[in-house]
Amino acid sequence: MGIGTTLALGLGGIFIGAVALYYILSIYNGLVMLKNSIRKNWSNIDVLLKQRTDLIPNLIETVKGYMKYEKKVIKQVTDSRVEMMGATRLVDKAKANDDLSEALKTLFALSENYPQLKANDTFLKLQEELSSIENQIADRRELYNDSVNIYNTRIESIPDMVFAKLLGYGKEEYFKATGEERREVEVKLE
Repeated sequence: MGIGTTLALGLGGIFIGAVALYYILSIYNGLVMLKNSIRKNWSNIDVLLKQRTDLIPNLIETVKGYMKYEKKVIKQVTDSRVEMMGATRLVDKAKANDDLSEALKTLFALSENYPQLKANDTFLKLQEELSSIENQIADRRELYNDSVNIYNTRIESIPDMVFAKLLGYGKEEYFKATGEERREVEVKLE
């Protein structure tokens, strides 16, 4: 073999190695980008969950005077808030979110029976704020779940699957609505 052939083979090997390295780094960077997108989208949801949780004490104070006979519902809202504040894992936060949403739906449905409460400016403002936050949570949940879907699809597809396993990247959980959140609110007057 001549020096020209050896040089061509060496340069060809370096080129193939560089392309392979670029490909591997592209896969790695793509997975990191998707993982960070999931974290960012979850953080956006978490901020809204905190905002909603912070409004609950004001809501409870506002309705207490009007809804004296609805202690069970008020306790349910308060307990759900405590559950939300104590949740750390995604699954727990999703369940706590569903429980709190359910309790708030029941509270707002029952408030229809209290005309003076429905005329209270503070209550109306809180109801509007909470409704707005609920809508924002739903929007952010969709973005989060889209990110999770893209990520999970990538780590289950070849060749990304190989690198994901080597890096210890596993499937992410969707932020799902529970069966309780999907059913209609049932209001029982006491």
